[in-house]
Amino acid sequence: MQQFTLLRKKAGLNLEHVSDGFEVSANQVMKWEAGQEIVPTRVMQSLQNLAKFNDSSSAFTFIDLFAGIGGLRQAFEANGGRCVYTSEWNKYACQTYEANFRDNRPIAGDITEVEADEIPDHNVLIAGFPCQPFSIAGVSKKNALGREHGFADKTQGTLFFDVCRIIKHHKPEAFMLENVKNLQSHDKGKTFQVIQDTLENELGYKINTKVIDAKHFLPQHRERIVIVGFRDKTNFSFSDLVLPPKGEIKMNAVLHPENGSESPEGHYTLGPDGAVNEKYVLSDKLWGYLQNYAAKHKAKGNGFGFGIVDKDSVSRTLSARYYKDGSEILVFRGDGENPRRLTPRECARLMGFSDSFKIPVSDTQAYKQFGNSVAVPVFNTVAELMRPHIMAALQGEFESQQIERLTS
Repeated sequence: MQQFTLLRKKAGLNLEHVSDGFEVSANQVMKWEAGQEIVPTRVMQSLQNLAKFNDSSSAFTFIDLFAGIGGLRQAFEANGGRCVYTSEWNKYACQTYEANFRDNRPIAGDITEVEADEIPDHNVLIAGFPCQPFSIAGVSKKNALGREHGFADKTQGTLFFDVCRIIKHHKPEAFMLENVKNLQSHDKGKTFQVIQDTLENELGYKINTKVIDAKHFLPQHRERIVIVGFRDKTNFSFSDLVLPPKGEIKMNAVLHPENGSESPEGHYTLGPDGAVNEKYVLSDKLWGYLQNYAAKHKAKGNGFGFGIVDKDSVSRTLSARYYKDGSEILVFRGDGENPRRLTPRECARLMGFSDSFKIPVSDTQAYKQFGNSVAVPVFNTVAELMRPHIMAALQGEFESQQIERLTS
């Protein structure tokens, strides 16, 4: 069989699909099929990518909603999952996602405009639905602006119900949802009660929840609530989750060594020693402002102010506002020296992304993206805990289908 034909079939395409997809005549495709003409490299490469993507050897399939830059996807792929659908509306996040996950298929935009039946069948739904309506910082900001928060926020808070309509339509074996810790206490617990009632009583899933601090895996205090649901009875429990001790990993695992042991990268680090670019050092004006701001609030008994880290520290939570002044995590550079911001590469490391993770966007967008991302090792552990239960659910479904075929 011709290589073209083999790849075409593995990619799940017929001759008409190839003709339409590559905008060539049916006659041209027939010549490729018969081996009468050489197939262009771009066509073969695209077919190879599609064939790889359609490989059914993966353990389970999942969809990635509110995908951001793909932190949850990375965790579930590491545990045998195959992503079959992605939704993310932010164009800059899509740039980073596409640079790191090349699927040969478009990323869907606003999930509120997507019908559930347009989404492919899947075994697991994963979603980090927007947290701003429920986070402490997000609620404070919305109150200051006189805007609604929680489910009353029509632009973000109700996106949870878009997750629910997709679950209701597709009935996946499992789902995993992520949000800020404050989701549990928002509106005196009423918000979380609605979420729990909807998932369990309306959709029929058994859910387990746990707040996990990234400090178990990374030098960052970052608490997030994880909601795992299974459609059928399972013995999944977060009590089986074994976490490393908190705070054992320090900032020296994240910070640029600046001693020549690391190759310089773009504009982040420069020269033979890989020294951090001076552009990340705070100006005298900004550093003076932050010190005065902290002193003013300290005098009032408030805890507001900047946070300084060194190689032996654990940082505060990296937020999406880090691009503004970097005040929550400033790197000590020595007595009498102005501190500096983290570089985007250091932010990537702080969230658990490897140095092979591509950052194709501006520093401002990179800071926003990593501040909005998940701590990858946390969810790698969650996916690892879920995996045997997902596989057991799939095996049970397969056996039921076989019995039904035999008895029908």
